[in-house]
Amino acid sequence: MTEKALRLGTRRSKLAMAQSGQVAEAVHRVTGRPVELVEITTYGDTSREHLAQIGGTGVFVTALRDALLRGEVDFAVHSLKDLPTTQPEELVLAAVPVREDPRDVIIARDSLKFTDLPRGARIGTGSPRRMAQLNAYARAHALDIATVPIRGNVDTRIGYVRDGELDAVVLAAAGLNRIGRIDEVTDFLSVDTVLPAPGQGALAIECAAVNADLIAALGELDDPFTRAAVTAERSLLAALEAGCSAPVGALADLPPLSAPLERGDPHADEQIVKEMRLRGVVGTTDGTRMVQLSTTGSVPQTENQALALGRDLATEMLAQGAAGLMGERAH
Repeated sequence: MTEKALRLGTRRSKLAMAQSGQVAEAVHRVTGRPVELVEITTYGDTSREHLAQIGGTGVFVTALRDALLRGEVDFAVHSLKDLPTTQPEELVLAAVPVREDPRDVIIARDSLKFTDLPRGARIGTGSPRRMAQLNAYARAHALDIATVPIRGNVDTRIGYVRDGELDAVVLAAAGLNRIGRIDEVTDFLSVDTVLPAPGQGALAIECAAVNADLIAALGELDDPFTRAAVTAERSLLAALEAGCSAPVGALADLPPLSAPLERGDPHADEQIVKEMRLRGVVGTTDGTRMVQLSTTGSVPQTENQALALGRDLATEMLAQGAAGLMGERAH
């Protein structure tokens, strides 16, 4: 008799289906059980409002979590940056697999790079974080750009450029990699220019806390470095009391590895790394005021050490006035 299929809850978008399909294959490999995708529509998928207006926090996650708690699915896959920073007791983050490229990218008309865009270029993004940092960079380098709020899936966003409505759009490299469209990118934005969202490029595999056997099996897919990094980034976000639509960027990386990995050096991850660097930024969306700080510590060996790294940096940022730059603070 074949074992019963595991039910994986996923959003219906092309990107969500692609990343859930990849996780389903990995789960099948480690458990030997078939995995079927269960498509769930979330509030964030149906609402046409801008994310900053609907609060951001949890809008893509709540329906999946409800299905988990009702036992309609066995586990769910989320983009980790969509998860609220407080974890419900009834659910467990069973695995955080190896992170994809966390950078933001530009898709621009005429294959232009960000710094080559014409004066007055209109750049589309739905993210206050991206707006704040792009506008700050433009201001510091005498570029003349206008950031335009947009929503929609990858096709819709790229369509604005193809149709000539916008000169460029900003997207996440990870999503384009997962749907096989990274070739359309015209410029990769260095994390020195735009820090990504906390958790960007990472996936979260979540299941009910009572399902100990499944938690153990899914744990095979967990990457300790990625988990430590995103835990520190999300701890920073939580300590700033900011929701996932706030203009906060954060990235924990392993400094000796970051440049070679970005260049695609195949031997980069063979180095022994002892330090983790955490960078954080918060700013007004017009880019006029920014607080950007970083800290370096030993690579966290426990969750508490990763949480402390984020909390400590947030405390320094708040001391420099970060709270006043976030507009409405999300509680």
